[in-house]
Amino acid sequence: MARPVVAIVGRPNVGKSTIFNRLIGDRLAIVEDKPGITRDRIYGISDWNGKSFSVIDTGGIEIDGDDSILKSIRVQAELAIEEADVIVFMCEAKSGVTNSDEEVAQILFRSGKPIVLAINKVDNMKRADDIYEFYSLGFGDPIGISGSHGTGLGDLLDAVVERLPEKIDDEYDDDVIRVALIGRPNVGKSSLVNAILGEERVIVSDIAGTTRDAIDTPFERDGQRYVLIDTAGMRKKGKVYENIEKYSVMRAMRAIERADVVLVVINGEEGIIDQDKHIAGYAHEAGKASIFVVNKWDAIEKDDKTMQNFETKIRDHFLFMSYAPVVFLSALTKQRLQKLLPVVQHVSQQHALRITTHLVNDVVSDAIAINPPPTDKGRRLRINYVTQVAVKPPTIVVFVNDPSLMHFSYERYLENKIRAAFNFEGTPIRLFTRRKSENEG
Repeated sequence: MARPVVAIVGRPNVGKSTIFNRLIGDRLAIVEDKPGITRDRIYGISDWNGKSFSVIDTGGIEIDGDDSILKSIRVQAELAIEEADVIVFMCEAKSGVTNSDEEVAQILFRSGKPIVLAINKVDNMKRADDIYEFYSLGFGDPIGISGSHGTGLGDLLDAVVERLPEKIDDEYDDDVIRVALIGRPNVGKSSLVNAILGEERVIVSDIAGTTRDAIDTPFERDGQRYVLIDTAGMRKKGKVYENIEKYSVMRAMRAIERADVVLVVINGEEGIIDQDKHIAGYAHEAGKASIFVVNKWDAIEKDDKTMQNFETKIRDHFLFMSYAPVVFLSALTKQRLQKLLPVVQHVSQQHALRITTHLVNDVVSDAIAINPPPTDKGRRLRINYVTQVAVKPPTIVVFVNDPSLMHFSYERYLENKIRAAFNFEGTPIRLFTRRKSENEG
C-alpha cells in the first residue's frame, strides 16, 4: 500500500525546510552513516497517530537562478499540487500576508487539494495574535507553529492526518511482481518497458521528460505475472521544468512505494552522476529489492574488461547497495534483454525470503564464536537470540542484554554473516537490536 503524500509549500524564508526536518525527525540519520548516500533530501517519511505519510519539502527543489522569485514559487507550488494528497501552505507571522503568499494561495485554491494553513515563527505569545491576518487567504483556521521551538506541530499534524485519504490501495494480487523503473530523464525507461513487452506501449522520445503520467502495464511471462510501473516525466515543457534536477525524485518515490522490485536504470553512455545516487538511495531506504540496469550498452565501445570496469564504478558509487545485482542491456537492440526478468524474479523471491529462527540463530552463534562482541568499558554485549520478524524487506531482531552495547560495526558484521549464509541477493536487510525482557525465552 503506497503512502499518501504531504507537500510543504510557501514563499522563500518561511521555514519550510525546518518544519520538514521536524516532521521527519531523525529517520534519515539512521541511514546516512552508511557511505555513498548523498545527504541533501527533499523527501522523507513521517507518521502521526499511527498514520504514515511521505513528506516533500519544495524548498529543496532547485529552480533556475535566472527566474524571478515569483515564477520559482509558482513552479514549486504547481509541482506540489501534482504530487500531493494534502498540502501544508506555510506563511510567516512577522511579515504578515505578502504578495507572494497571495500568489501561492491563488494557485492552491484553484487546485482543489486539501490545504492546511500553517503560520511559522509564532515563537511567543506576542506573535500569537499575528496569525489572524491570514484568515484573509481563505483556507480556514490558520495554525500557529514554531519551527525553532517545535510548538504547534501536534495541531498541525492533527490537521494533516484528518485530511489524508483513507487509503491508497493497489489493485494487484499478492502473486503479481510489481516492478518500478526509476532513473533520471532520458536514461531509456520507456524504451525498456517497450522492449520487455515487445510492443510500443509507451511513447519514446529523445527529449528528456516526455512521459506524461505514471503508466502501469500488466503482463505475464513464463507463468509469472508482472506489472511494470514506468515513472512519469514532466507534464509541462519549458526550461524551468527541465532544469529542476531533483524533480524526478518526487515522481520516482510514488513508483518506489508501490513496487516490489525497483530497476535503477542508468545511461551506459553518460555514466553515473549524483542524481542516480539520489534516486537509488530512496529505493534502498524504502527497503525495496533493487537491480541496477545499465541501458544503451549497445552504444558503448567495449573490450574484455568494459563490463567489469563499469560494474566496479557502480560498486564504488553505490557502496550502500552492494547487494543489488547489475544487468547490462540495450532496450534499443534487445541485446541481453532476456537476462532481466529471471533476475527480477530471483530478487523478488529473496525480498520475501523467511529464515527459520533455528537457522538464523545457528549462523549468529557461529559468527559470535569466530568474532565475539567487543567490550565497552568492561561490559560485553550478550546476544540472547535472533529471529526474523518480517519480509519485504527481511527484518531481523537481535535480542541482547543492552542495546547500547551493540556497535554499528558489529551489527554490520552480523548482517554480512547472515548474507553469506542465506544470500538475500537484491534486497536490503533490516537489523534491529532490542533488549530481552524478563518473560522472553
